Amino acid sequence: MFLYAVNNNMDVIIATMAAVAAFCSFAVISWPYLVRDTLGARMREVAGEREAIRVRERRRLQEQKQSLRTEPKKIFKDIFHRFNLASQLNDSAMVRKLRMAGYRGQGPVVTFAATRVIMPALLFTFGTFYVFVVFPEYPFFPKLAVSLAVALLGYYAPAMYVTNRIGKRQQAIRKAWPDALDLMLICVESGMGLEPALIKVSEEIGAQCLELAEEFALTTAELSYLPDRSQAFQNLSERTGLDEVKALVVSLGQSEKFGTALGRSLRVLAQESRDTRMMTAEKKAAALPPKLTVPMVLFFLPVLFAIIITPAVVQLSGVRAQQPTQAQSR
Repeated sequence: MFLYAVNNNMDVIIATMAAVAAFCSFAVISWPYLVRDTLGARMREVAGEREAIRVRERRRLQEQKQSLRTEPKKIFKDIFHRFNLASQLNDSAMVRKLRMAGYRGQGPVVTFAATRVIMPALLFTFGTFYVFVVFPEYPFFPKLAVSLAVALLGYYAPAMYVTNRIGKRQQAIRKAWPDALDLMLICVESGMGLEPALIKVSEEIGAQCLELAEEFALTTAELSYLPDRSQAFQNLSERTGLDEVKALVVSLGQSEKFGTALGRSLRVLAQESRDTRMMTAEKKAAALPPKLTVPMVLFFLPVLFAIIITPAVVQLSGVRAQQPTQAQSR
């Protein structure tokens, strides 16, 4: 009976299936036109935002390049010439530290030397006024010792500031160094020369690390006018003071001198830098529990003890208060 009904309605079933197939084909063909492509729109927005960020960072890098050598203020110049601090310009250690901190030219040297003269005098005056006015009852010599200590702090404060800047700058360069090596590897393996590769990497890495982009741009400029190309690489190593950069300088020097393949060295250096960054992160994570011991002892445990002991203390206080009342009632 079922087969008879199927045979009689075969035309209807075929027509229905053909209609369903036609509808599905129409839906598949018209689906891209009916449904909005949100993924494509989002990808275009991301690409536009990325290009805007790249343009902004390139403009910022150009402004930074134009202001690499700044002129010191007139007051610093006057103090520099009045106290005859011209010998500070020949202090190679101080100049090298200022270059590592991102300060180049004679302007930062003049400002640094003048600041080391101004700061002790200002802090000594302020410290003397403070201790002699606010604490007049204390003896004279302890107050004088405090003033001299403050003046000594003012003398070392500029050097401490420069050291802090060097640490922050090296940390930023070290964080972006593996990505910069990957970009350089891509540029070198695509057939670009060393100078175009450095220029391209400086443009692309500027959005992530402006300091590293600045160093690569300076290295490219030095490669164009220095008679010895190895000196430009050595200057890059001295300006950063990082072992990772020194390893790259050695590889670049060997490639320039012996013609060795640079791509393999860049790949190995990039992997080593990435492993070093991961090891540094793991070391910080491993050092976190001991560092949390003191805050937990000082802040968490007293609160925890208070929460645990307070109900028992309240209950004991209530029991002791009820005992005299019961004794009196008896």
